[in-house]
Amino acid sequence: MIKRLLIANRGEIALRIIRACKELGIRSIAVYSETDVQSLHVQLADEAICIGPAPSPQSYLKIDRIISAAEIADADAIHPGYGFLAENAHFAEVCGSCNIKFVGPSPEAIRLMGDKNMARQQAIKAGVPVTPGSDGIVETEGEALRVARKIGFPVMVKAVAGGGGRGMRVAHNEVTLVKGFHSARTEAEKAFGNAAVYIEKFVQNPHHIEFQLIA
Repeated sequence: MIKRLLIANRGEIALRIIRACKELGIRSIAVYSETDVQSLHVQLADEAICIGPAPSPQSYLKIDRIISAAEIADADAIHPGYGFLAENAHFAEVCGSCNIKFVGPSPEAIRLMGDKNMARQQAIKAGVPVTPGSDGIVETEGEALRVARKIGFPVMVKAVAGGGGRGMRVAHNEVTLVKGFHSARTEAEKAFGNAAVYIEKFVQNPHHIEFQLIA
């Protein structure tokens, strides 16, 4: 049974977890960057610990600081919310090695499905049709151009990590592709600590069908 839960996130995500903690009688521990000191999640949590400066790579994405905060607060579990470290298999492994419960999938599941490029490769391996795109991570703008010329514009540059629309750019021609390639990588690095991107055909006017599974 979880008694003390550290929330490795901020904003509305953290507030929802704090609310659930109160309903379940679990003590909540917030973490925050220096710029978030007045944030609502900091005020409503039972405890709060500063983990660094405003930039996410120096605070919310800093695994050693999150773990240190959990140890200082004597937390027996960490809830990553979504975004930031939620889909970081290494973070889940570190939690386990420190005898701290990770509220989320196993490191193996995260490694397979948390990385969009690897999830795409698993789908191909299983015979599931996927949108035409690159065979893996695209490292250079030259490679991005070659992929786009092969599958045809418009294309989507997509970060392999995270979600929420960050690290994604639609390109309708070569000029916007080069610009989008670099801006997507920069945004992904800042948001998720991982600049890797891949490319796939942009589907216009799609129908989005999504299934949420708990297993």
